[in-house]
Parts: sequence; structure tokens; C-alpha cells
Amino acid sequence: MTDTKNQAKIGILVGGGPAPGINGVINSATVEAIQRGCQVYGIFNGFEYLVEGRLVGTPLTLERVAYIHNRGGSILRTARANPTRSAEHLQNSVTALQENGITHMVSIGGDDTAFSMSSVCRHAQEEMGLTIRSVHVPKTIDNDLPLPQGVPTFGFETARELGSRLVMNLKQDAVTSRHWFLVVTMGRKAGHLALAIGRSSVASLTLIPEEWPDGEIRLQEVVDILASTVIQRLAEDKPYGVALLAEGILEKMSSHDLKSLENVERDEHGHIRMAEVNFLDILKKELDRALKELGVNVRTVKHVLGYELRCAPPSAFDIDYTRGLGLAAVEFLLSGGHSAIITIQGNQVVPIPYDEMMDPETGRTEVRMVDTASFEYRTAYQLMNRLKPKHGRDGDYLALLASQTNLTPAEFKDRFGYLMD
Repeated sequence: MTDTKNQAKIGILVGGGPAPGINGVINSATVEAIQRGCQVYGIFNGFEYLVEGRLVGTPLTLERVAYIHNRGGSILRTARANPTRSAEHLQNSVTALQENGITHMVSIGGDDTAFSMSSVCRHAQEEMGLTIRSVHVPKTIDNDLPLPQGVPTFGFETARELGSRLVMNLKQDAVTSRHWFLVVTMGRKAGHLALAIGRSSVASLTLIPEEWPDGEIRLQEVVDILASTVIQRLAEDKPYGVALLAEGILEKMSSHDLKSLENVERDEHGHIRMAEVNFLDILKKELDRALKELGVNVRTVKHVLGYELRCAPPSAFDIDYTRGLGLAAVEFLLSGGHSAIITIQGNQVVPIPYDEMMDPETGRTEVRMVDTASFEYRTAYQLMNRLKPKHGRDGDYLALLASQTNLTPAEFKDRFGYLMD
């Protein structure tokens, strides 16, 4: 195979979950490649057909990609098929690309897609003596890829904006109907999206897995935090509110508390399918039971904030950001670049080699977690309704909280004091 620019045929595929802005990358990558004299082929459904040895998709033209940057979703669709599950799948993927003249690849996705693409290209080189140059454009609304602080993954800002507006609607419903919403937001490992939505919507409480850095999370502690926040709001004559929980809390939850995790459905890459776990049902049941025991009468409503964020039309930020990433990816490939992830840092294009971002044994990148020592988190924490160390030193305030329950001030402190340590 050749990698000269004039004979280049660039394939574009999308893997993993959707994120606002995918079409922006496809748009600008296609435009830049065609203007440089290349052919462009859009591959449908990620690696789904490639692992079978088939190239299924469509040629991409200027007319085909015009104005798609305004649209949510992906014109190439997406899938979680994993070519690294067998040598045969890798071989089939390389053969499908090679037989159809694909010399360069732009992959769009998270760490699983990046590892899959790098593995296909490595197999082509090491096992078949073929060169397929590849570049990866990172996407996730979770914002948890290991980029420098302040450099978001595309789709995050759109998901934050839409998520915040939806939570604001829930807040208004809570005030109007005088009840509480328990809301789980996307974020498989890290709490960036939940924290950002909570800050922007001024939610009553936001819980993220980074609050428990050294071990598993016990369900009772989460219930106690929620119950004490409800009690604080009652003391302010506010029997309503919205509590956000990042879904990453579920992954760190004690298996003793969530026995259903043993049989839960997982995706092609081994991740728990969060939507298949009745975490909110378990949490609501336990919270309602705890509040009843405390003599607190409030209604709780559960809500999952997830899929509606992934295919939303991108914000102005994500349109601009993704079109820049797509152009940078093609420039990198056609200048001889290979096996790297494209980022924009300090208003400059910075390719990061696959090997520097991925663990060669697991194929996963290090997860960028929320820094709980950061100003962003500290201010969010200070503005939340929750028990804090200062409350443990205020006897009058503890007495006020206890008066909302059937506990004495001493009993209240015995029950919830550990949350104020």
C-alpha cells in the first residue's frame, strides 16, 4: 500500500457512544481531504462490518457533508464492535481496508475506538507488511480522557448546556409540585459532566465518585448524604430539590450493596451497561425507607439524564471545536503523521502518540478524574446543600435539623456526625 498524498484514500469511522459534534469532524475532515486531492470514504457502524471482512459505507463528497456540522448524531452511525477480540477480526479488518484501497484512517471515538484502530494498523504492519496510517479524534461527553486541564473532549460543552437546561426544568417542577428529584447523569468513571451540570443548574446537591478516592462506596453513606440534604432543605422550609449523582458512583459501589452487579449486562469492551442496572430503584427505595424512619415525609422521583444528551445538535463551541479537530487530523495524516490522537492545546494542534496515552496491556487510557482540590470543585461543594464540618460545631443548627425529624439533637449527631468529619 502507498501513503503518498496524491493517491491517498481516507476512510472515516465512528465508534463508541454518540457525542454532539461528530458530524463536524466528518465535515471538515472530508472538505480538507478533498481539497488536497484525496478520496474520502465513510465507513458505516464503526468496526461492525470490518470485522467480517466487509467495507460497508459511502463515498463522502462535498455535497454529502454540506451543513452536517449543525446536526446531532453521526451520518456514519456508530457501533461498539471490537476488532481486538480475535486475530481473525483484526485480519478481516485489514483485508477489507486494503482490498478497497484505504491508505489512511480517521477514527472518531473514545479510548476503546482508539485502541481498536491502533491495533488494526499495528496488525497490518507487523503481520501483513502493510501500512495504514491512522489518526484518532477523541470524543466523549464524559470529558474524562487524559487531556490537559482546561482542554475539553468534544461534545462535553453541548451535553453540559443541554443537561443544565433540563435540570433547571426539573428544579422548577420540584418547586411547583413540592417533591425531590434523584437524577443520575452519564459519566462512567469520572464526575466531570455531573459536576458541570450541577454547577450550571445550581442543583441542591451533586455527588461524584471522586469524593471516595481510596475505596468502594457504601450505599448507606450515599443514602445518609441525601437524607441529610433533604432535612437541611426542610429546615429552610423547602420540601423540594434536585440531587445529581454521576453514574460512576455505581461502578465504585460495594458489590455487597448491589448484588445485581454480578449478573448485569456488559458491552463489547466489558463495561457495565449502566441503563441495565436498577441503581435508581435501589437508591430511591433505601432513601424513602430512611426518611420514613426519620419521620420525614417527602416524595422522591427518579430520573436518568443520559441518552438525550448524546445526539443533541452541537453548540457553537462544539461546532467550531470539532471542525478544527477534523481539519487538523487530515493535515496530520497527509504530512506523514501516524498513530496519534489529535488535540488542540493552547490554540495549537498537538498530536499525542497512541503509546503515550494508552496502557499497552489494557488498551485503555488513564481516566482524567475531577480534581477535588481544584477551585471548580471547592466552590461547587461550598454552594451545595449538604452537611459540612462547620455544621458539626454549631449546636443550634444541629438542633434545628433534628427538629425536622423524630431524633433528638444528640441522636441526630450520632447518626450523621461522620458526614461532618
